[in-house]
Amino acid sequence: MPVCKLYQTIDQLSSGQRLLGLDIGKKTIGLAISDPDLRVATPLRVLWRKKFTPDAQELAQTISENNIGGLVLGWPINMDGSQGPSCDSVRDFAHAFLRLTDIAICFQDERLSTKAVEQEMIAADLTRQKRHLRRDALAAAWILQSALDSLPANN
Repeated sequence: MPVCKLYQTIDQLSSGQRLLGLDIGKKTIGLAISDPDLRVATPLRVLWRKKFTPDAQELAQTISENNIGGLVLGWPINMDGSQGPSCDSVRDFAHAFLRLTDIAICFQDERLSTKAVEQEMIAADLTRQKRHLRRDALAAAWILQSALDSLPANN
């Protein structure tokens, strides 16, 4: 399965399958999961990165345990719309993961996702440590929710 558009990813889902949102960073991967109706994204957890193979194995286990049919990866484009080294890193991760599994993958603009969730956590008066532990999973939920909100059935 190649990297495709969101609607193509949705078309690949079997009944009841969910989407998994990923916020891929250098040290962590934030994970969020959709409901089976593809309406609501919920933070799942943060995967602390090691090397690609153990990260991919842990991700594959999460996919299997949660009836995941597609991945929505945060696409870290620059504010001016250009693609930088972070996009290259996410693209490389996606292509390497596709060598191990046959799952639909799409990209979703993640501009300002971390900033948005950081501001909400500050407003909720979370300590720096609690914000640090939750930031990436919440950013993944923000990314996934943005994708879900763009679906025609959810508007």
